[in-house]
Amino acid sequence: MRKINLIGSTGSIGVQTLDVMRSHPEEFNLEALSFGSNFKVGIEQIEEFTPKLISVQSEAIAQEVKKHISYKAEIMHGLEGLTEAAVYGEADILVNAVMGRVGLEPTIKAIQSGKDVAIANKETLVMAGSIVTALSEKYGTRLIPVDSEHSAIAQCLHGNKEKEVSKLILTASGGSFRDLSREELKHVTVKEALNHPNWNMGAKITIDSATMMNKGLEVIEAKWLFDMAYDDIDVLLHKESIIHSMVEYIDGSILAHLGTPDMRVPIQYALSEPNRLDLKGGDRLKLWEVGTLHFEKMDYDRFRCLKMAFEAGRAGGIAPAVLNAANEVAVSLFLEGRISFLDIEVFVEKALHRHTPISNPSLEDIVSADKEVRSDVLSYLS
Repeated sequence: MRKINLIGSTGSIGVQTLDVMRSHPEEFNLEALSFGSNFKVGIEQIEEFTPKLISVQSEAIAQEVKKHISYKAEIMHGLEGLTEAAVYGEADILVNAVMGRVGLEPTIKAIQSGKDVAIANKETLVMAGSIVTALSEKYGTRLIPVDSEHSAIAQCLHGNKEKEVSKLILTASGGSFRDLSREELKHVTVKEALNHPNWNMGAKITIDSATMMNKGLEVIEAKWLFDMAYDDIDVLLHKESIIHSMVEYIDGSILAHLGTPDMRVPIQYALSEPNRLDLKGGDRLKLWEVGTLHFEKMDYDRFRCLKMAFEAGRAGGIAPAVLNAANEVAVSLFLEGRISFLDIEVFVEKALHRHTPISNPSLEDIVSADKEVRSDVLSYLS
C-alpha cells in the first residue's frame, strides 16, 4: 500500500486524486491532507479518508475543523501547515495539487525529506525548474508528472533510450476560443472563457487554456521534467484532446499516447506506476465513434501567451517566474471583471519587458521577484 500526502484536496486535481484512492482502497492510504477555504468539501473528505494531519488556510478554519470532525487528528494552518502536510510522516508520495506559486516551498521541503512528488502544480517547475530538479537529483527522489501531456510523454519515453529522442510534441485543444479571431476576442466574457470544450478544470487553468498560457507553462515544465531543449519541444493544435502528447524519435517514428479526456487516468498512473490499475467508472476510447482526428500547426501570433512562454523559457533565469507571476495576477483580474481577456497578454508582456534579468537566480531571488511582479502588475490598472 502506498501512503499519500495530498495538498490542494478540494481543487479539481485534488478531488480526482481522492476519487482514484476511493476506487482502490487496497492500494492507497491518505496520511495528510490540506485544503484552503472550501470547508464543506474539506470536511466531507476528512471524514471519509481520516488523514492523521489536516492543514487549512487560516486559524479560524482550523478551529471550525476541530469542531466538526469525529476523530482526533493534528490540525495546522497557513504556509507552515501546508509544508508540514507535504512532508508528513511515512508517506511515499506527495501529490502537489495546489494552485499557484504557493506550491513551490512545500515541493522543495518534500524533496528534501526524501519523498517523491507527483506534481500537478505547474508553477513549481516554471518558477524554479533548475533548483527543483537539482534538489530531486541530490536527494534521489522522483518528480512524477500528473498533467495529462507530461504523463503521456513519460509513457511514450518508457523503455526507450534518451539519445534516440528527437522531439517532444505536446497537443493543445485550443481552449474555449480556439475558433475565434483576435478581433472577436476583444469582447468575450468570463462565462464564455470558462466554458472549456473538452476538459473539466478549475477557473484559473481554464482561462490559461483559453489564452494558451497553460500550454506555455507545460512547455517550460517539459523542458525540466525531460531535460529537453526548447527547440526540441513543439506544440500541435488537436481539438479532440484524444492524443495527449507524442514523442518523435530520430528514425522518424512517432509514439503517441491516446485516451479519453479524463484526468483520473494520469493521476492514477502517477500514483501506481510502473503498474496500471483498472480505471473504475471511466469511459473507454472508441476510435470508431470519434471517426476523425484533426491537427493544425500552432499559430503563435494568434496565441501570443504561448509565444511569450517560449521566449521566457529560452531567456531563462528569472524570466519564467516573472511570466508566471504576471499571468496569475492578470488572470485573477480578468476573472474579477477588471480587465478584458486580451489585456491578460498585454499585462504579461509588459511585466516581461519591465523586469530586471537575473541569470542564475536563487530561491530568494525568485520569491522576491514573484512578489515584486505581482505588485507591479496591479499598478497597471491605475
